[in-house]
This record gives sequence, C-alpha cells and structure tokens, in this order.
Amino acid sequence: MRHLLLNTLTKQSVYRLGFNRYSTLQEPKEPIVKSKAIPGPKSLELKNKLDAVQSTGTIQLFADYEKSAGNYICDVDGNVLLDVYTQISSVPLGYNHPRLINVFKDENNLKTLINRPALGVFPGKEWPEKLHSILMNIAPKGLNKITTMMCGSCSNENAYKSIFIWYQNKLRGKAAFTEQEKCSCMINQAPGSPQLSILSFKGAFHGRTLGALSTTHSKYIHKIDVPSFDWPVASFPQYKYPLDENVAENKKEDAKCLSEVEELIEQYAKKSNPVAGVAVEPIQSEGGDNEASPEFFRGLQSICKKRGVALLIDEVQTGGGGTGKFWCHEHFNFEQPPDVVTFSKKLQLGGYFHNDDFVPNEPYRIFNTWMGDPGKVLLLEEIIKVIQEEKLLANVNETGKVLKDGLLNLEKEFPTILNSTRGRGTFLAINCTNTSVRDRIITALRHTGVQTGGCGDISIRFRPALVFKKYHANIVLDRLRTVLKSL
Repeated sequence: MRHLLLNTLTKQSVYRLGFNRYSTLQEPKEPIVKSKAIPGPKSLELKNKLDAVQSTGTIQLFADYEKSAGNYICDVDGNVLLDVYTQISSVPLGYNHPRLINVFKDENNLKTLINRPALGVFPGKEWPEKLHSILMNIAPKGLNKITTMMCGSCSNENAYKSIFIWYQNKLRGKAAFTEQEKCSCMINQAPGSPQLSILSFKGAFHGRTLGALSTTHSKYIHKIDVPSFDWPVASFPQYKYPLDENVAENKKEDAKCLSEVEELIEQYAKKSNPVAGVAVEPIQSEGGDNEASPEFFRGLQSICKKRGVALLIDEVQTGGGGTGKFWCHEHFNFEQPPDVVTFSKKLQLGGYFHNDDFVPNEPYRIFNTWMGDPGKVLLLEEIIKVIQEEKLLANVNETGKVLKDGLLNLEKEFPTILNSTRGRGTFLAINCTNTSVRDRIITALRHTGVQTGGCGDISIRFRPALVFKKYHANIVLDRLRTVLKSL
C-alpha cells in the first residue's frame, strides 16, 4: 500500500501528503513569497527577541513548522519556500510526513520518547531488537558492530577514540595497562596519553568538537582561537570539469594527492606522532562539495591497509540516500569494507559502524550519558520503511538526472557565471564566478521562493529531501534561470 499519495500536478492542483486518515497537510504547487524581504518583519522581531539571550548571527529566518509540508518550509511571515537545503541535509522525507507524525501516536513509542534512558547503563528491553532490525539492517556491508551517538561531531569524536584504542591495542597486545600508563594519562603525558594522529584533508569538515575540529579545514571561522592537535593535513583532489574532458589531468591529481598521503604518514612516523587513522568524506560537503573518483578512494584504502592505518569514511552528510545509494561510499566499489563509517543527519541520530576490532576491551572507554536516542530510532525505522516502499533511491537518481542536466544547461547558457556542475543523485553543487556572486544568487533565489545554501567559497549546494520530484527540480531550475538572467 502506498503511504505517500502523489497527485499529478496541474496549475490548479495540490500535492497532498498522505491519505486523509494520516494528514490534511498540503504541499503547494509552487513557492509563495509574501514579505518584501526574507527575513520578513516577524522573523526580525523574533530574532531581536532571541538575540537578548542567544547568538543569532547565523539565523536566516524563523520557520513555522506546523504549516510546513513536504518539500516546502514555511516561515512566520507566510513565505512558503521550496527547500532544497533541508536543514543542512537532515530531512529525509520532507516536513510533517504523515508516517512520521503517526509514530508517536502509538502509546508504547510515546513512552520510549519521554522515558529517555542512559543507554549505556539502563537500555530499554526493546533496544537490542531495535538495533538488530533497524540500524544493523542498513549497516554498510562487512561491518557488524555499531556504536550509537547523538550527532555527527560526537560520532566522529568517539570514532577517533576507538581508532586510537585499536591502534594501541595492536602495539600492546594482550598486556595489561602499566602503572606508568595509568598515572601519566591523568596528567596528559605519555605513555598513557600517546602521541598519535588522525590524517585529514584540506577542505574537510568533520565537526566542531575539539578533536574533530583538528580534522576540519573548511573555513577559518570554525577554528580560529581554538587550540588544535598537530595532525597531518593532505591535499584533496581538485578536479577540472567537465570530468569527461579532463580525465588524464584528474588522474594525475589523484596520484599527486595519494602520494602526499603516503609522504605525510612517513613524515609523522619519523616525528614520533604516527598516523593511526585517516578520516575522509565521500564528498567534501561544507568544504565545497569536492568530489574524488572511486579510483582515488580505492587507492586511499590500499595505502591504509599497507600502512596499518584505519580508514574512517565520514557519511554524516552523504549517508541516507541523497547520492542515489544509501551510503555514498557504495559508489566506490571498495575491495574491502572501510574500517569505520560515521553517520548522523538524515538518520536522525548519530553513531558509527565498525567491526569487532574497534570494540574496546574495557567498559566506559567509549561512553556518555545518552549514547544515542531510542526515540530517534523509532523515526528512523519508519523512514527506512518509506524509503523502501516508495523506492525513493530510484526517485533520487531519476530526479537527480533532471536537476543535474538542468544545471549543466544553465552552465552553457551562463558560462561567465556558472561552472563545474558535479555530484551524485540529488546531492549536487555548482560553482559561481566568486563568493559575492554566489551569495547574491542564494539571496535572490530565496526571494523567488527557493531555499538553498552555499558551501566552500564559491559553491551553491543542493540538498533536497528524498521525496523531491522532477517537477520540483524544474521549479528550482526555472527560478534559478530567472535569477541568473537578472544578474
């Protein structure tokens, strides 16, 4: 039975979310802009009120989530925007999906929500079954363990700890901790606090907590004034587009970056700060939607295996279906599974998949109060069902082709403004001439009723929900063309 009723759109028709017994929310046939500017007066009033107690420098508008529906986000000024940013790629099924609204109408689910446990100490009786039937059901092939967390940053932060523990266990073998190790770690000294590093890439974003921030290199404002570890930073491939016209040059770029990775691993071993793990995004998102070839990623895995280094694939933004596969790294055809895969955003909670080698031998080494959220897992359970029943990964690929082809056509029509269309599925981006032009386009799009976002210095990124259809893509393309003509 279909749970998402899609009506054929005409100029007068409306996209209704679900059957009447689920919801009466309606998705409009097109964006609606009522205020002269966005943010409008009500958003500005709320911003001033919030500013009295909290920093508001990043706020773009105040949403009315009760009225938001499907692919459209409403704000408090009555503007209805086609959202191709989706809370920084975190909304898998759009707003107020009827199947998700109904999750907590079940009394047992509601009790799970309000009786939130410290999962590492007092998990509910249903927790083992939920992990097996939901999270392990979507586990990357070859990874048989999961550690749940709350968000992307804490997922990476704790995954790094797991990698360091794994690395030290290899050196220590089955020997017990020495008294020197126990005492020295309490004052942040070796050997208990060893000199180890995580290699990351220029342009990467892995979070803003202290350890993760040492592997984040997308914008200076994330890092300035905050101490960082002395960890190696390698170059990430910077491709020339179109890809099919620059194959040889881009292969050389892959080889150069992989050679640099090997050199840095050797260099840090010589300075007694060995690389225990490599963290990499399948597509560098915050850093500019920089992509690399399957050959690059397979070469990176080969280096890690040869050097005894763990490979962590950060799927916090790419995981969950936006690239046309549930996990973006599935596009790379790895010979072996990655050692660790982190996730969050579309999956509602955070965490990381791994194998037995990355499970600490002692309790409390990877631990916090919440260790995830059973309420979010209930939402994820329904999200996965809808993805499967509605064949939403196929929809992502079909709609993504329309959106990508349209962006490529706009490149040809406006070659002095746009270039370098790239991405997989609907997880797409395009470059603008410079930062100023990019920001003007994003602002102008919002005033035509399309909410998108920037990344890197000059890129516009597209992060629609999995229920984003071809006709939505055409609305975005039409309004983008109007904006470009106005420039």
